[in-house]
Amino acid sequence: MTIATRGTRAETRAELSRTTYDLLVIGGGILGTSVTWMAAQAGLRVAMVDAGDFAGATSSASSKLVHGGLRYLQTGNLKLVAENHRERRALAADVAPHLVTPLSFVVPIYRGGPHGAAKLGAGVFLYSALSAFGDGLGRVVTPQQALARVPALRAEGLRAAAVYGDHQMNDSRVAVMTVRAAVEAGAVVLNHAEVVGLRTARGTVSGAELRDRLDGGEFGVDAHLVLNATGPWVDHLRRMEDPAAAPSIRLSKGAHLVMRRHEPWKAALTTPIDKYRVSFAIPWEDHLLLGTTDEEYEGDPAGVRATDTDIAQILSEAGHAVQDSQLRREDITYAFAGLRVLPGGPGRVAAAKRETVVTRGRRGMLSVAGGKWTTYRHIGRLVLDILAHLPGRPLGDDLAAILPAMPLPGLASPDAVAMRLFTEREPGARMDPLVARHLAAHYGSIAFDVARLIREDPSLGERIHPDGPDIWAQAVYAREHEWAATVDDVVRRRTTLTIRGLDTADVRARVAGLLTK
Repeated sequence: MTIATRGTRAETRAELSRTTYDLLVIGGGILGTSVTWMAAQAGLRVAMVDAGDFAGATSSASSKLVHGGLRYLQTGNLKLVAENHRERRALAADVAPHLVTPLSFVVPIYRGGPHGAAKLGAGVFLYSALSAFGDGLGRVVTPQQALARVPALRAEGLRAAAVYGDHQMNDSRVAVMTVRAAVEAGAVVLNHAEVVGLRTARGTVSGAELRDRLDGGEFGVDAHLVLNATGPWVDHLRRMEDPAAAPSIRLSKGAHLVMRRHEPWKAALTTPIDKYRVSFAIPWEDHLLLGTTDEEYEGDPAGVRATDTDIAQILSEAGHAVQDSQLRREDITYAFAGLRVLPGGPGRVAAAKRETVVTRGRRGMLSVAGGKWTTYRHIGRLVLDILAHLPGRPLGDDLAAILPAMPLPGLASPDAVAMRLFTEREPGARMDPLVARHLAAHYGSIAFDVARLIREDPSLGERIHPDGPDIWAQAVYAREHEWAATVDDVVRRRTTLTIRGLDTADVRARVAGLLTK
């Protein structure tokens, strides 16, 4: 099923203006998108708007992991780890196996390190047991076996290593596919639409006033219920409802680096920095992803970025286990930062619980923030269940409980899709196998729709930049079917150009021209 979005922005605004929705979701990050998808599946009339792009902030600035949370074993939260594992395996097996891929992790154990082999060995065994050994047996291996998995691993002082299994993804692509799933289920969505005021009726929030950031057009949306899922901006919207609303959250900044990888890695690294913190070095999109930091942030959420101090810290911490040859500053292709939304309260943000914060305002608006990618469907069901049981305005009985585990669009074997893309073309015009694999891993079976554009216009099969696998057909498809409206929408979140350091001035200019066609 193809969802056409090109040329319908004005029509979408008109539809939003004339319909009264059961639910208006403000915020198109992982949490808002999940609730929108669940509500649409449950048969509700639901609309979702975002002031920027879908997953344009923290939701596309994650560590790209779908994981059980090995570090949560430190606090004895076995129930949380088990729940995370169940959601992780559901995503990998049923919901998005074409987008969520398995990845082995190595935990190096160095002489004088914060954890010994016996403790880490018991930890990874328990971790794999809580996943019913679905990813193999967590165990301790020799230094030689660890180096075979990660050739760039520092060998000096390496006594042993623990290994375990988790999963990874491209968060931007999973977000876009989730928005698409919500629209296929009946939701109406619009990005780059900023809430400038809330509507009220009989003392209750009943919708929102919005401004289209692309052309300045103003419009409004009416709804029986309004959900504030704006992430780091959640308190800003709460104060729009009630100027006296007390802060409900605090923010922690997590920065990451993307670097060119000089040789293949068969596994990722989880390196203990101290008793509680770890550093990740993860093979991702043919590059290496390093991170992350964890420090309190009190500035404007729109201004969060990876600073020189962050970059130095990430490289230093990665250097505990990664050879210097892999950590050259000139190999950095991209640095980014996102904000974790944590419950308000005292103490260090690094030790704060990663909990979902739910509040209801004096005028009836529900606000929800926090959570993580691994459990985004679970949080969506939880919020929908809360909405269903609000006093006086129930949406139905146990809506969340009846929702099936629906797959995201494009469900297919990436290997099979790549093979078809490579072989089902006329001789002499076969798709580059690197491009075929890239499309299959980011679109699943929807890659055939992208390939159809190339058959109609062979020039769209050209690479956008010679050093990367992204092609012009992806940019056109993003414009027509994936709500891409700005250059950053295309180069940062619909393709991998930015993270590879390939969004040159020329590339950005050509993409800008394409978006105006």
